[in-house]
Amino acid sequence: MTEAPQCPICTTPEPLIAEDGFECAACGHAWLPELSDEVHEVRDVNGAVLVAGDDVVVIKELKLNGKSGGVKIGTKIKSIRLVAGDHPIEGKVNGRNIMIIADKVRKA
Repeated sequence: MTEAPQCPICTTPEPLIAEDGFECAACGHAWLPELSDEVHEVRDVNGAVLVAGDDVVVIKELKLNGKSGGVKIGTKIKSIRLVAGDHPIEGKVNGRNIMIIADKVRKA
C-alpha cells in the first residue's frame, strides 16, 4: 500500500482514509489521491515484455470506432509507445493513432 500524504492545507500527517480519497482530522479538508502516470510492465499475448519502440503484430482483428473496416490480423505496428491506462499500447496504423490492449498483439 502507498503511504498516505500530508494534508495540503495544514500539513498534518496521516490523514483519515475516506471511501473516495483522504480527509484531514485536524482541519476537515478532503481531497482525492493523485493519479499516477507511471506505466507498468506490459506483456504481449505470449508473455514477452514490451518496451517503447518495439514492433508488434496484431493477432486478432481490431474494430475501430468511426471507420469501416479495422485492423486486420497480421498487421505490423512499428515503434509502439507505452502509456498508462487500460489500453497500454499506442501505435499508428494507416496514418491513424490507435490504442491497443496488450493481449491482442505479439512481439514481432
